[in-house]
Amino acid sequence: MTEDLDGAVVLITGGTGSLGQTLVRRLLAGELGRPERLIILSRDEAKQYAMKTRWKNAEAASDDIVYHNFDQLIEFRIGDVRDYASVVDAVSRSDVIFHAAAMKQVPTCEYFPAQATATNVMGTENVVRAVRQSGRPKVVMGISTDKACKPVNVMGMTKAIQERLIVEGNLDNDDCRLVAVRYGNVLESRGSVIPLFKHQIATGGPVTITTPDMTRFLMTLEAAVDTVFTAFREARRGEIYIPKMPSARVTDIAEILIGDSGVETVITGIRPGEKIHELLISEEEAYRTVDRGDYFAMRPMLPDFGEDDSPRPLTGDYSSADAIVTGERLAALVAIGAFTDLAVDEPGLVG
Repeated sequence: MTEDLDGAVVLITGGTGSLGQTLVRRLLAGELGRPERLIILSRDEAKQYAMKTRWKNAEAASDDIVYHNFDQLIEFRIGDVRDYASVVDAVSRSDVIFHAAAMKQVPTCEYFPAQATATNVMGTENVVRAVRQSGRPKVVMGISTDKACKPVNVMGMTKAIQERLIVEGNLDNDDCRLVAVRYGNVLESRGSVIPLFKHQIATGGPVTITTPDMTRFLMTLEAAVDTVFTAFREARRGEIYIPKMPSARVTDIAEILIGDSGVETVITGIRPGEKIHELLISEEEAYRTVDRGDYFAMRPMLPDFGEDDSPRPLTGDYSSADAIVTGERLAALVAIGAFTDLAVDEPGLVG
């Protein structure tokens, strides 16, 4: 189901975030064809200004971004996915939507569950509703998380409902294909564990670890975009694409970053809403999940989508406790997350 973006108007909600900026860079590189326009919809005026100025003031064009037509290609729009009027206005101008706007910090969502619901659930419903009303978009890509699988925290619960809304959006809407991706922690993203550990090490420590047993799925921003692009090309209506990704013990990540600095670690205890091990696919979901090379495709549970004609489904779940990497492979992943310039502007807490 290969598609491209030649001549398309592309809307990216939450487009000033780490994933959004990487999406924009790679879309401008023409990996999915040459779009007519990219619309960046976000509510943060400061991040929009920073993103615009950062690219406009680049001393030279890189190999993969054509700066001379930046003004013609990208349109920045202030708006909030919670506000239906601003959503429907942006959606009505768009052919393809990458829906990346979200509240994603686990502790924040625990303290402000109504706010998380307003953005992650109602914001997604606004996008789906606007797509139906407009009738113009042909593809909608929702960005989910491993925390949506058997969720124990507000962030995961709201993302689980987001997935269902994306799937349901295909019903009575034959002109648009709505699909989603689900993956684990993105190393370079704002609020991930590496910026937090780096900040703690730089200030003399200690490095805080909630529990020695904790594991997390890990991927780079580029791998996250690879997943989004693959799902854009291949995913069928209502499917959720899941990459086959490694996991690591959080203690091993801390040890690599600390190195010979002598900074101490302290165990602080599990925070509200945290799991010791994450799941990408639950045992209950496995029966409707099929292997597609480097990815798994989870078929929708609603019978309206018909039977899947892919190879036999999985057996068992896909847990971060079973995909652990160590040594040189983990060190290489950590190095990517430790030295990106997107990671250091907002030290935060890992989810």
